[in-house]
Amino acid sequence: MAEELDYRFSLANERTYLAWIRTALALVAAGVVAAKALNFDHEVVRWIVAIPPLAAGAALAVAAGRQERRYDAAMRAGRKLPEARWMRGMGVALGLYAVVALVAIVLD
Repeated sequence: MAEELDYRFSLANERTYLAWIRTALALVAAGVVAAKALNFDHEVVRWIVAIPPLAAGAALAVAAGRQERRYDAAMRAGRKLPEARWMRGMGVALGLYAVVALVAIVLD
């Protein structure tokens, strides 16, 4: 019979998932604001600034759900938690996006 998972670990995993979902929601909101509220001289620039946070928000929401399930399964099986390599990629992508957005703002 498998040992029962300490509820504190399960709740911590759930809090982490919810934090990722809040971040995904913030990214989607930022994309909507960029698409509707920012005024650029060219429509293309607006979409260059708006699309990445919308796409990143959707990707993060999906990744958060997958990661939460992977962590829960590992904890219940008594295995080491899997590494979330995608987080480093999101960090690099955010840095690149900041540079692109800054260039778009300066050149507009």
